[in-house]
Amino acid sequence: MMELKQILLCSLMWLCCVSLGAQTTKEEMFSTIEKTGGVYWAYPLDFAPQTKAPKGYKPFYVSHYGRHGSRYLIADRDYKWLIDLFEEAHREGALSELGEDTYRRLLKVWEEAEGHGGDLTPLGVRQHRGIAERMYASFPEAFKGSPAISARSTVVLRCAMSMVAFGDRLKELNPALRISYEASPKYMDYLNYHTDESNRFTSSQDGPWAEEYRKFEEAHTQPDRLIASLFQDRNFILKRVNPKETMWGLYWVASDMQNAETEVSFYDIFEPQELFDLWQCINYRFYVGNANHADGKGIVVANAKSLLQNILDSADEAIRKGGIAATLRFGHDGNVIPLVALMQIEDCNVAVSNPSEVYKVWSDFKIVPMAANVQIVFFRNEKGNADDILVKILHNENEVHIPVQTDMFPFYKWSDVESYYRNLLK
Repeated sequence: MMELKQILLCSLMWLCCVSLGAQTTKEEMFSTIEKTGGVYWAYPLDFAPQTKAPKGYKPFYVSHYGRHGSRYLIADRDYKWLIDLFEEAHREGALSELGEDTYRRLLKVWEEAEGHGGDLTPLGVRQHRGIAERMYASFPEAFKGSPAISARSTVVLRCAMSMVAFGDRLKELNPALRISYEASPKYMDYLNYHTDESNRFTSSQDGPWAEEYRKFEEAHTQPDRLIASLFQDRNFILKRVNPKETMWGLYWVASDMQNAETEVSFYDIFEPQELFDLWQCINYRFYVGNANHADGKGIVVANAKSLLQNILDSADEAIRKGGIAATLRFGHDGNVIPLVALMQIEDCNVAVSNPSEVYKVWSDFKIVPMAANVQIVFFRNEKGNADDILVKILHNENEVHIPVQTDMFPFYKWSDVESYYRNLLK
């Protein structure tokens, strides 16, 4: 009877956590407007304290997958075309007072961003150094002595730079660590994998969701007020300004400023509702492209199977061989999102299809902010059976639930977790 009560209590706690984590409201977005940046939301530092391991258990290994840290917009042209447009309007006297001020701000941003399209920002470096430092401080026993660490990233430079920032901080904390760094096509089949089937589904040109989304974006992109506030010459607008493209371009610049060093904001040129509506579009796009959209029937989430397989196999190797402190992997938002869905971490695997309903149950900034990460921490009772291993799972450094029975959350028996995930992979 007592065991049944424990099971029911654990289930209730899991359901409560799911419902709380799943809800996003317009009020939440308005109170922290930077969240409307979605995947550009800078890594939050409001995680809860770590739960102490059960008596006698010590950490000995950490398995990790992390998104690169904060970056600039993906290419220089994402800034430059806007600057060119505003420069032309400035020369022709077509800008309003607010437009002139916006133009000056864009020029200031360009001083920092020019030549850095797609690069890790200094904040991105600090984020990964911070995550590494907290990992080391939270699980010091795993990093004692001179254990080995495998660090691998995708071939994209910002991921490799994130990996180096992370490893450098660990090395500063313990110079005896033996870290091997690799950024190679050899590992892309699990660090950044996408099937042809999933690519067909997620195609914005002819995916089965594309036309519905086009109408949704059309309804949620209302640029007239914004354009009229920036440009005072109607003839210039008619001949030179694409209102929707300009609104979207400014949205991306505004969203990414939280990741840059230049202290400039563009949020004052938008109404909060405009930002919220644009974010809904992008949130839905990321949901379709990387998560468990109901019409996808799991084919997008399945992209993470090879990654989960590597996580399981690497853990088995670390347990068998010993002397391995961590396996560190670095990739992209499009890899973290299907991984947390496949692992069924709390609300990350929710399946819906209506674009208007997605943000209420799935929010990109909660799943995959800049530097988002998943950690599986392994604990062993050194005085007990060698196979007596517990794990806890962290998503963005917060302890999270998975659908595996436990009476000691956030800790799970590794044998139960591994069995669950290996069966899932079948």
